Amino acid sequence: MSRFTRLPGLAVRALVGLVYPPSCIACGGATAVPHALCAACWREMRFIERPYCERLGTPFSVDLGSPGLLSPAALADPPVYQRARAVARYDATARRLVQRLKYEDRLDLAGALGGMMARAGAELMAEADLVVPVPLWRWRLWRRRFNQAHLLARVVARGSGVTVAPDLLARVRRTRQQVGLTRAARAENLQGAFRVPEAARARLQGKRVLLVDDVLTTGATANAAARALLRGGAAAVDVLVFARVVSDGRDVV
Repeated sequence: MSRFTRLPGLAVRALVGLVYPPSCIACGGATAVPHALCAACWREMRFIERPYCERLGTPFSVDLGSPGLLSPAALADPPVYQRARAVARYDATARRLVQRLKYEDRLDLAGALGGMMARAGAELMAEADLVVPVPLWRWRLWRRRFNQAHLLARVVARGSGVTVAPDLLARVRRTRQQVGLTRAARAENLQGAFRVPEAARARLQGKRVLLVDDVLTTGATANAAARALLRGGAAAVDVLVFARVVSDGRDVV
């Protein structure tokens, strides 16, 4: 395509930018480019980068100088899944982004959040055979009209050649809202909540699964979903989320 044939499209985008100037996806303030964070929100985001626990993906407060370290939490109470990665801590800005996506019908944010997740989880994606979003209970899906984990999973897998397979994991039991529940109560609440349908088991056999969700708090949902996938025949399960809770500098499983 020549530069002359691109001119009409560029002109339209420039006009749209004048009428609807780009705004921050978190606070709505002015930005230089669309679908991005403003400088203030970018500074407030607490991105999770190495050094972190290679199992849980939780950050270490100091660099111990040795790659591949596991945290005390991972050693004392290892999760069902193999590895977890997250873009950022679930603090003010990250929480605002997730809530805008889930509760304000800002489906356009899935592109920005999923893009950041794809970069944070590149090593997991490189080894994945399938990408599976954490499913919603059918009535919650009907009320919300979309599953944010599925939207994020599609962006994460885009261009990788790896199949997004939402039908490989079903939520077969209604559970209470997890907000406000203790770690033990969350785990009990999710017992038997997920299952691999019989018709899907053949496609899952021996596959490495990347499980995608928006937030990781205590890990109860990720553990329950990973357990169901492993029982259904998966060889291993990794977890990728946009944000995760890290409490008081300690690792959270």
